Amino acid sequence: MAATPSLPQAAQSPPQLLAALFDAAVQAASPARCLGRHLGEPPRRGRVVVVGAGKAAAAMAAAVEAHWPAQPLSGLVVTRYGHGAPCHRIEVVEAGHPVPDAAGEQAAQRIQALVSGLGADDLVLCLISGGGSSLLSAPAPGISLEDKRAVNRALLRSGASIGEMNCVRKHLSALKGGRLALACHPARVLTLVISDVPGDDPSVVASGPTLPDASTAAEALAVLQRYGIDVPPAVLAHLRDPENETPKPGDPRLARNEVRVIATAAQSLDAAAAAARSMGIAAHVLCDDLEGEAREVAKAHAALARQVARHDRPFPRPCLLLSGGETTVTVRGRGRGGRNAEYLLGLALALQGEPRVWALAADTDGIDGSEDNAGAWCGPDFLQRCAELGLQPLAAQADNDAWSVFSACGQLLVTGPTRTNVNDFRALLVY
Repeated sequence: MAATPSLPQAAQSPPQLLAALFDAAVQAASPARCLGRHLGEPPRRGRVVVVGAGKAAAAMAAAVEAHWPAQPLSGLVVTRYGHGAPCHRIEVVEAGHPVPDAAGEQAAQRIQALVSGLGADDLVLCLISGGGSSLLSAPAPGISLEDKRAVNRALLRSGASIGEMNCVRKHLSALKGGRLALACHPARVLTLVISDVPGDDPSVVASGPTLPDASTAAEALAVLQRYGIDVPPAVLAHLRDPENETPKPGDPRLARNEVRVIATAAQSLDAAAAAARSMGIAAHVLCDDLEGEAREVAKAHAALARQVARHDRPFPRPCLLLSGGETTVTVRGRGRGGRNAEYLLGLALALQGEPRVWALAADTDGIDGSEDNAGAWCGPDFLQRCAELGLQPLAAQADNDAWSVFSACGQLLVTGPTRTNVNDFRALLVY
């Protein structure tokens, strides 16, 4: 009988190894590391106004200040509560996410005022990252913030994809879907994007406030109807009025705009894979743009891991299987936990204690859903540990309560806000 492969002696314990690979992925998307080479030299004339929104916005602003230490700068960026970073020339405001609040609305209004009235020699540097759609929350004229909040809450619980949600958000906003760029005209606009969306389409990140919008109000209304969302009368009237359409590709007012995607999930997964290989572990990036219901994705990954563990196919052991993207959760219960904990619980249930398989799933922004953890990890003894503690993982899955199970087992991954965001990170170690 062939010997069972083991981890290289230099490797850490499986949980430590997986956490180190997650850290490598996050560091690859750090604004301090990736922003400067995309910024270039400061302009020689005109004002530079820096605006932005997203979970990485404050760290991006700090990186701009560090890269342009002598350049006069002004402006404002809005980020999620707890995701701020020290800045000296650019104001940082914290606001609500994922459900918009008054602080985000006021920050969006101030950003709109800052970019209005600029001239052709001026530059607007727009710093965009995931989460910006909720944070840049000024509703379109005629729509109240509460109407927008109600639609957003319903979308978050519906199982709609990020693309579908942002199609709706663009058409209910005063700034998203290219409207911020219209406010900047005739100034030049340079948008730097840290992508948290599958496919890395910059017009989808934070609902593309400075990019033209190819989607339509009719498509936004169709999304709401598809998921059976109760549409407030003001929202319905707004979406049915053709005067409220977003600016489209080819709009001459956006001709001087430039966008650069500076960090992606693919880059972070490659960094994690390189770190694993440096430890002597073969690493395979399955994909960087995975979508789908979290527990269904987990079943597919469990089947793959089982084939590797039992038959050394399609990859020989020991190996690491990496994936990124953004799963969704159709919320039917009243429990606690985000999509990564939901995925990991589904994976553990599907694996049923399969030997030699360890896994970690976490959000690269450091917050999985509404709790304080980035994600969680598990190993072959997870279900046995649940039984010893009197936990019922199947019931927890039915109640969307994965967080409580991993918390009780002491297997949450808690990093605090990372101040970047390239979406989900999933790693399966099989040895």
